[in-house]
Amino acid sequence: MYTQLDIETHFDGKLKIAYLNQPQFMNALNKITIKELTDFVKDCNNDETVRCIAISGHGKAFCSGQNLDEAFTVGKDVHEKDIIKRIVLDYYNPMVTTITRSKKPVIALVNGPAVGAGAMLALICDFVLASETAYFSQAFSKIGLIPDTGGTYYLPKLLGRQLATYLAFTGKKVSAEEAKGYGLVAEVFNEAEFKNSSLEILDNIANMPTRAFTLTKKAFAYSYKHSLEEQLNMEAELQQEAAETFDFTEGVTAFLQKRKPEYKGK
Repeated sequence: MYTQLDIETHFDGKLKIAYLNQPQFMNALNKITIKELTDFVKDCNNDETVRCIAISGHGKAFCSGQNLDEAFTVGKDVHEKDIIKRIVLDYYNPMVTTITRSKKPVIALVNGPAVGAGAMLALICDFVLASETAYFSQAFSKIGLIPDTGGTYYLPKLLGRQLATYLAFTGKKVSAEEAKGYGLVAEVFNEAEFKNSSLEILDNIANMPTRAFTLTKKAFAYSYKHSLEEQLNMEAELQQEAAETFDFTEGVTAFLQKRKPEYKGK
């Protein structure tokens, strides 16, 4: 089904991990990879068994960004009309909106360098788990471009204008530990423990009340453009929606019965 992704399934189908599978190219993004990633997240959202989604990379890199050979040298001219605009609109933007609006949690497992669009692919996920070997670079400026893949939207919100501008202008390599200090990464693990430690966290997420996560994501997104009063009203609406789920009833019942809850993501 997928030609440039390797899919792993864990925890009786509750977790699916898509590995970018072009290690010989440092998992650089091309149209096929971007389309497959977009379709993968959509497929997981439509599969009731799946409760958690993750994206990682095979080999030494997470993702080195756009494959420039595909964009410019495969029968194309760099000055071909609106070529970059078309790639962004037709491929990157649908991937960004699909990941950020996913009904299921989408977690980035950054196993190595994440550069340019590859860095933003990680940072648009709900949170990032990183190996100590990882680093992040907004390398767009190195070839005279601006941050895309949601970069101009998310970076100032995550970092503040000063630091976002500094990293965008310089393309500085930010280590995993430094990125954690900036609030870009949730956890950093040593290389030997990275996968097992990540799977422990993903196992927990995959067995939690998924609908509550969906509503939490919706509320966080709403906060970017609304006042406190509007946000409080939205919280009330979404809290009621959460209270009408099976998992809320199960969580309260389990608490009262002093047992572990068995959530179904419904």
